[in-house]
Amino acid sequence: MKVLHVITGLHAGGAEQQLRLLLRHMPEGVHSEVVALTNPGVVADGLRADGIRVAHLGMRGNRDVAALRRLTREIRAARPDLVHCHLYRACVYGRPAARLAGVRTVLATEHSLLGDVLEGRRVNAGARLLYRATERLGRMTVAVSPDTAGHLAAWGIPRDRITVLPNGVDLARHLVPASARAAQRLLLREELGIPGESWTLGGVGRLVPGKRFDLLVRVLAQLPERARLLLVGAGPEREPLQRLAAGLGVADRVVFAGERADVPEMLYAMDALAAPSEGETFGLVLLEGLAAGLPVLWTNGPALAGLPPEEIPQAPRLPATVAAYAAAAAELMTAPAHGRRPPDVLQDYDVARIAPKLASLYRTLLGDVPPPRALDREARPQTTEEIHA
Repeated sequence: MKVLHVITGLHAGGAEQQLRLLLRHMPEGVHSEVVALTNPGVVADGLRADGIRVAHLGMRGNRDVAALRRLTREIRAARPDLVHCHLYRACVYGRPAARLAGVRTVLATEHSLLGDVLEGRRVNAGARLLYRATERLGRMTVAVSPDTAGHLAAWGIPRDRITVLPNGVDLARHLVPASARAAQRLLLREELGIPGESWTLGGVGRLVPGKRFDLLVRVLAQLPERARLLLVGAGPEREPLQRLAAGLGVADRVVFAGERADVPEMLYAMDALAAPSEGETFGLVLLEGLAAGLPVLWTNGPALAGLPPEEIPQAPRLPATVAAYAAAAAELMTAPAHGRRPPDVLQDYDVARIAPKLASLYRTLLGDVPPPRALDREARPQTTEEIHA
């Protein structure tokens, strides 16, 4: 089975990292290739290092309609059995391009939908209409959480064309001896300029307003001098956050690590992970933090919201206020942050289990597909019940 993944870009974001992780754990018999419409980034380098072919389409923007023709040629040349689209622009262009190329089995994963906010941006009625129109050219949309499935349905996507498959974390990657983890921690702290004896609060994600990393800078200003803040990610809010830190007198205690491909290992440089965002569509980094043995302070995220609190005592849910996060961080500073055992409930999110389920979905969708024929609008979409039968 050959699967061609079409994704908007391959910078170090959650959807992009998740794609790489899934492809690394695909079972034998599934051959994967990737096309990035724009911005190949560090994840493209990682995929190539994993032996995955990555093509860059060089798309110049949302209105680069000539990209549809280029993408159609790319798909036709790849001759995949199935095309899997990720993120809005890739879905809008990838679904029709796949059908024009003669590929009838097309699906998408919706990673980042929250009401009328898609991938961190508010969208208008025209964008929703375009999304629904191109969705009809596919067979199925995978939602990363029940919440995301509900938002898709609210957008007008039929419930029988939606199935839920959560994001996964690589639990095996964190099964390293304590001595090796400690050595990694020291190396990373030396690289980042973090004093070995400091207590470090971490934040991971795009540096955009919705992540509320400004709250963490304000929290740092209320913590003792030995506290540090490590922010892993890139984005337009870096300079405003630097100005805020300077104004609060903590500029020398905030470390901006930038975009990194080694996020799981970067967690070892932290003593606790904080995620004060109120608008997360999944919250994969929350699971990563627990897998790394960190206490996790969080406000919103379907990944944890559906779990019984008693199963994740090291992950208290907090209101997105400076007072709440500062009090929780101050309490954690008095207790060791490392060496905690990942909660058993994380087994349900192990990518070693999730990837075979996705491959099974591929096989099911391909099982009753007649020979390829371009733009057959009479093709009957398969329902969720048929997929799970």
